[in-house]
Amino acid sequence: MDTIKLYIRSMGMLLKSQFQYPASFFMQTLAQLVMEGGEMLALILVIDRFGHLGRWEPGDLFFFFGIMSVTFYLTECFGRGITGAFPSMVRMGQLDTLLIRPRGIVTQVLCSAIDPRRITCIAVGTTALVIGSRLSAVRWTFAKAFLMAEAVSFGFLLILGLFMIEAIFCIHSVKSVELVNAVTYGGRSACQYPATIYPRPLRVLFTAFAPFALVLQVPAGYILDKPLFDWPAWTAFLCPLSGAVLFGVIYMLFQRAMHFYRSTGS
Repeated sequence: MDTIKLYIRSMGMLLKSQFQYPASFFMQTLAQLVMEGGEMLALILVIDRFGHLGRWEPGDLFFFFGIMSVTFYLTECFGRGITGAFPSMVRMGQLDTLLIRPRGIVTQVLCSAIDPRRITCIAVGTTALVIGSRLSAVRWTFAKAFLMAEAVSFGFLLILGLFMIEAIFCIHSVKSVELVNAVTYGGRSACQYPATIYPRPLRVLFTAFAPFALVLQVPAGYILDKPLFDWPAWTAFLCPLSGAVLFGVIYMLFQRAMHFYRSTGS
């Protein structure tokens, strides 16, 4: 409970610091809106050109786009310490100061940064979800609403865990490894569309190794009444747990990697 209070208090202070320069904040937030709006425009152009992708209708495609965008940018907003700040902490030697404090490293890193500019990206994703729900005539029930919240929550852990892989590499190599971005940012771009439209190697990648399909798309298929895979309906409520499992494994690897941390001396 103390950790949660510390995180909330840290986020409040960081938000106040972000709003000290409102003009700069507004322009950067607008830039984020243009960026994510451009990706949604690309989806609209695909729908306009092809009408559908396999068995997935326009409403389904908007829904997949929306759930991925909302989850990814929530992680980038509130997990910015891991997703963006950690590599510079290692390079500049700032991580040294965290090691002498009586809190866990992950907690302190998460409390060190926030990116409220992503709110516009979350808004675009939410708009896509609403459009997709209406076009696909989704009949919302308590089970579907619960599954939606479960998918986003465990999707947050999944994406945070994938970004922690880069943090692990930074501990050993000091510099960030851009190859990891192929899984994180590349996975976001690819999994804005149903995984079933891709060839088998990519389906395996996004199901077994970076399980965006299990955590986000299987629940989305259940909500749309179009199962992603030919699995029993109850599996849609279990699949998101794979995000927590992956995060737990990577968290343990991160803690082990910290034993090998050496200061840069900056």
